[in-house]
Amino acid sequence: MGLLTPLAIRIGAISWMPKLLPQIVWTDRRLQKVTRGRVSVLDIAGLPNLTLTVVGRKSGIPRSTPLLCVPDEGTWLIAGSYFGGPDMPVWVHNLRAAGEADITWDRRQVHVAATELGPEDRAAAWQVMLRTWPNFAKYEERTDRLIPVFRLTRRPLDPS
Repeated sequence: MGLLTPLAIRIGAISWMPKLLPQIVWTDRRLQKVTRGRVSVLDIAGLPNLTLTVVGRKSGIPRSTPLLCVPDEGTWLIAGSYFGGPDMPVWVHNLRAAGEADITWDRRQVHVAATELGPEDRAAAWQVMLRTWPNFAKYEERTDRLIPVFRLTRRPLDPS
């Protein structure tokens, strides 16, 4: 946790935040470009984060998305929360289709397998995630959809 984490948690709990997500992502991408990937909005907030790069299921083009993550026993947990907005993030559909992705974590590229967690595993992972970002509980209250949780596991690149 960083110095600004409590402030980030308060801001993240605001009910109209889903409407600002495109602007936040745009700002974060520009910040990362200017700092050559050394600083993100989530870094400033003192929160663990990664950049998920997954191939678009329709376009076949790799798409990158900065995400809050929760490191968990050598893996990473991510949630398709979209601040509790009504729509599923596009990266969720792409990750479901691809089953694998690349992440940038701690300025290192890592190839990962992605597993969407079933009910029991999701419930346990959700509790772990709430310790890092308690607003996930608020996001769950705001939406009618089940927020998917994925476990990303390091995977060697296929030599073919």
